[in-house]
Amino acid sequence: MPQIDLPFDPAVLQLHVLARLLTAAVLGAAIGLERQIKGKEAGLRTHILICLGAALLTVMSVEIVAPYARAYHTGDVGRIASNIATGVGFLGGGAIMQARGRVRGLTTAATIWIVAAIGMAAGAGAYVPAVGTTVLVVVILLPLGAWERRYFSRLRSRARMHVLTEREKEE
Repeated sequence: MPQIDLPFDPAVLQLHVLARLLTAAVLGAAIGLERQIKGKEAGLRTHILICLGAALLTVMSVEIVAPYARAYHTGDVGRIASNIATGVGFLGGGAIMQARGRVRGLTTAATIWIVAAIGMAAGAGAYVPAVGTTVLVVVILLPLGAWERRYFSRLRSRARMHVLTEREKEE
């Protein structure tokens, strides 16, 4: 087997990897905190671990394949990324429940999936997309969620009032 000369200092690389993993943990925590505050099953620790795991798998997919790709012109770093998306989709599916004719947990499942994608971006060193996506998710969950609840509760109460007035007309 030929000797592979790496064009970088392994010590510097490890600090860079640690920065990527730390970024993933912080970004996963930002979304997980919102889920924890709302009392969801998948909260702070779950979102941190998913984001961190996706980041580490992404880093490792590059680290494992890169030397061999240079030496043997083979390897596909995208294979692990596609499997992360599939595996986490399955995990998110476990957060979805049906009770009394209502489906619950869809938003939690979606946050699990997007947190994995954020972890993949952080693991790949794409900090701006990772942070930008985290900000968008937090905005979607917090102010947009509050607006959605107010707006639709008004619509539901108007619909109930309309049904009541229609019944009165029939009597």
